[in-house]
Amino acid sequence: MSINRKMLQLEGDHLSPAPPVDCILQPGTLWSKVIHQTQAALQSGALQPIATQSEVLQQGEIKFLVRILAHFERKEAWQRQQGGRNVNPFLPYDPALFVADLTPTHLCLLNKFNVVDHHLLIVTRAFEPQEDLLNPQDFTALWLTLQEVRGLGFYNSGKRAGASQPHKHLQLVPLPLTPEQDLPIAALVQLALQAGTDTLPGLPFIHAFTPLSLPANLSPPQAGLILWQNYLQLRRSVGWEDRPQDEPPPYNLLITREWMLLVPRTAETCATIAVNALGFAGAMLVRNLEQLDTLKAIGPLSILAGVAIPKPADLE
Repeated sequence: MSINRKMLQLEGDHLSPAPPVDCILQPGTLWSKVIHQTQAALQSGALQPIATQSEVLQQGEIKFLVRILAHFERKEAWQRQQGGRNVNPFLPYDPALFVADLTPTHLCLLNKFNVVDHHLLIVTRAFEPQEDLLNPQDFTALWLTLQEVRGLGFYNSGKRAGASQPHKHLQLVPLPLTPEQDLPIAALVQLALQAGTDTLPGLPFIHAFTPLSLPANLSPPQAGLILWQNYLQLRRSVGWEDRPQDEPPPYNLLITREWMLLVPRTAETCATIAVNALGFAGAMLVRNLEQLDTLKAIGPLSILAGVAIPKPADLE
């Protein structure tokens, strides 16, 4: 096998070697790599899980899983140690958090400060802005990961959508998220799949939904192309153009093996509560008990509507 060792120019002076052009994750190997690297990274201290307590808040058909953070100051302390510099943790990445090369354009890392066990990052090898349109290569890497790990993939497009890093990365958390069901919004998804609708019932904000049914014999690039086309259709469904924009609108994207959901965003927080893509799956995160009281008083769906685009009255 010939090996292409071309180096990809990244950000600043950092370089990262590309894997061979024909190198792609071998089927059936990712999960064992995740388990092995998680154990090693915990032992070395490279992986620093953030402990939480959890509570369930039901609103309508959704039993929201609310996690209350503990020891979040560890992440903030780590950020302060960087001396205020705009440090990209992916260039170079910490080898202790490296899981696998997925494709020539993407690699898989452990999330250093994870709240959910085995939280994975799907990172572009070369620097791309987090606000850039997703492309077929992004979806190829994501689908490859989803085929190996039954989970929820998601994307926070920009700071107002909950992204904490400017370097393009998708994410994946294994399912189920709760002991009772895969996702708190599972009932809404099932209703939409049964009715064949392009939205989820009961959500008071603009969004677009589509089922997925990809043949099992597709190659990862073929699957990536189909997912990318579905993604573009969701963007058109909320009134956006396919072409790049000077100020790309923020949004969250959620994807499983069975469906895809896109939610346009307007703000990073509502009533001080930060929301990323997991919030629209029904998994909320609060920093303390005061924020939990705020969430209970306002209601999770109202918080989500406060960071999204509320539906006009005639669409409710």
